[in-house]
Amino acid sequence: MSLPGKIKMRNPIVEIDGDEMARVMWKIVKEKLLMPYLELNTEYYDLHVTKRDATDDRITREAAEAIVRHGVGVKCATITPNEDRVKEYGLKKPWTSPNATIRAILDGTVFRKPILASNIRPSVTAWKKPITIGRHAYGDVYSNAEMRITVPGKAEIIFTPEGGGPVVRQKIKDFTEPGIIQATYNIDGSIQSFAKACFAFALEEKTDLWFSAKDTISKTYDGRFRDIFQEEYENNWKEQFTQAGLSYFFTLIDDAAARIMKSEGGILWALKNYDGDVMSDMIASANGSLAMMTSVLVSPWGHFEYEAAHGTVQKHYYKYLKGEETSTNPMAIIFTWSGALKKRGTLDATPELVSFAATLEKAAISTVESGTMTGDLMAVAVEDPRNRKVSTETFINAIAERLLQKLHR
Repeated sequence: MSLPGKIKMRNPIVEIDGDEMARVMWKIVKEKLLMPYLELNTEYYDLHVTKRDATDDRITREAAEAIVRHGVGVKCATITPNEDRVKEYGLKKPWTSPNATIRAILDGTVFRKPILASNIRPSVTAWKKPITIGRHAYGDVYSNAEMRITVPGKAEIIFTPEGGGPVVRQKIKDFTEPGIIQATYNIDGSIQSFAKACFAFALEEKTDLWFSAKDTISKTYDGRFRDIFQEEYENNWKEQFTQAGLSYFFTLIDDAAARIMKSEGGILWALKNYDGDVMSDMIASANGSLAMMTSVLVSPWGHFEYEAAHGTVQKHYYKYLKGEETSTNPMAIIFTWSGALKKRGTLDATPELVSFAATLEKAAISTVESGTMTGDLMAVAVEDPRNRKVSTETFINAIAERLLQKLHR
């Protein structure tokens, strides 16, 4: 494609800035790969940890509400502070995960998919096609209640009905020695939203859908997930899946993990919150790193938040502050922006924006395939005399050169 001028955006994307090295790369990607070609239209929210602290985290909620208004957001990696981070940045308290806050407001499902390059071969040799993880981003251990037990006694689950009625009690354990307890929860509405999002995403991506849990052990909790998925499939998706030649099936999570290792890939694997968190990192590692994963949060109301799958890259940031060279992979950040731009262009019927975003992705992948890459990819790339490790900015500059060539063909 060739560009006579900058591409205009009809509606804004909600831009959510982040922390540390991810923030540094975010700025360079915008300056080198986006702003020369786009009249970038964003509603900006700065989620730097000190900004969140100054607003008592109100800015995170405002950013999520902006995505509800505008439909599309793009998010940089952010710090979820522990006690060490509280001291480092002088915070009032260890604020909760911004991702968790946004996911709860959007009631979203997270879909993560590897970015494939021909010279970065999966560690699992059977995999020929990408495996997408659909993670239920609600409840489970991320919203748990837990307690340290130090004296003998009886632990119970107690449910008190609102408005009266019999109190329900269920014993967990009679403790005769110190221990720990944990309570997790979920709600039918969120599980239904999760199921709908997974079926819709699988149909859009034209891929088979697996859902797995451990209902043989967790007969009520995991069993409810299983039943809701099956009801949603039978009532709303079975005919469409059949017409599209797609399949859905449920299996135990240990069986699914074993099957995945021997499959060719090319599926959407739907998982509960904790399971999805773990397995998405496994898929990422097998395909290079978290920097080689796309991530999008999809709400049941048609709102989309594209986010960097990796963290803030703290160690590289400290090197950067010292003026030392870094070789940090910006691929996930690039694909975060390209995904949001494609969705914005699709919703706004702006095909030139969709085309630009697709060209940006091709330029990024072809740069890696040419042998120019960051240090994390050098460790896993197919041996080739062209391979060379470059700095963060040199890598982005190389992508910029290829993008310019592709846009003016």
